[in-house]
Amino acid sequence: MPIRNPLLRLAFFAFFFVLPISAAAKDRVTILYDAFSDSKEVTKDWGFSALIEHDGKLILFDTGNSAAVFEHNIKALGVDLTKLDFVVISHRHSDHSTGLKYVLKINPDVTVYAPKEGFSQFGGIFPQSFLRAVPALPGKMRYFDGNYPDKLPTGRLYEGGNFTWIDGQTEVAPGIFLISTISKTPGTLELRELTLAIKRPEGLLLVVGCSHPGIEEILQAATAIDSHFYILFGGLHLVATPEDQIDALVANLKNKWKLEKVAPGHCTGEPAFLRLQKAYGESYYYAGAGSRLSVP
Repeated sequence: MPIRNPLLRLAFFAFFFVLPISAAAKDRVTILYDAFSDSKEVTKDWGFSALIEHDGKLILFDTGNSAAVFEHNIKALGVDLTKLDFVVISHRHSDHSTGLKYVLKINPDVTVYAPKEGFSQFGGIFPQSFLRAVPALPGKMRYFDGNYPDKLPTGRLYEGGNFTWIDGQTEVAPGIFLISTISKTPGTLELRELTLAIKRPEGLLLVVGCSHPGIEEILQAATAIDSHFYILFGGLHLVATPEDQIDALVANLKNKWKLEKVAPGHCTGEPAFLRLQKAYGESYYYAGAGSRLSVP
């Protein structure tokens, strides 16, 4: 029977068409790799990897510490790596990048975004000016006998993959950004790290690897995209941080940066897990390996 009342027709349309679209538009983050889990399907190991589903795109962020463990977890969770739109490697440490060997075995042509650094396991290019020519030297003492190539491609450890090196804030797809920051911390000095930022109506969905540059430095950089932070996934590198400093950081995340929700993992550390859980209550999301988290 046709619906003649225009208000009823509108309600019918909203219920059967608008609501399913809205539900389908939810993002989902699946934690593929970490050292804690409540799942019997996956293998626990030190490292990090997450799969992000957003706006029809499938994004792999980091690939864990072991190609074999990564492969096991991928198969256990039913992830099809051939359907990836692109891969993001947050930084060069092996506990975030070793599983890339398996990814490129399955999907050798996938685009891989990695930090732009000098000589890196992900490859790169040096300009000719790097060599600092001194023509007064005899040819046998000069690089390439003084006949320098225009560019100096650097080697990489991975076969396959279309590598793109990121050296600043870059929009890699509509509303999907990569943010490049640099560590100033002794031990990881000058290490470059990429953060994934997805712009949503409620604010940014952020995925971090280890936050070596400092999570507050990363949030400050992210304000160029949006100053409203909706939810944060990944490692905050607080495993060895004194507890009073963790307390101060947690307070800043809530009060200064107005971060609404947290789903910490990897190198965040157990003392920080405890404090973040107490501070955020129901806005704290358990994100162990095997977790599938819908982001409303």
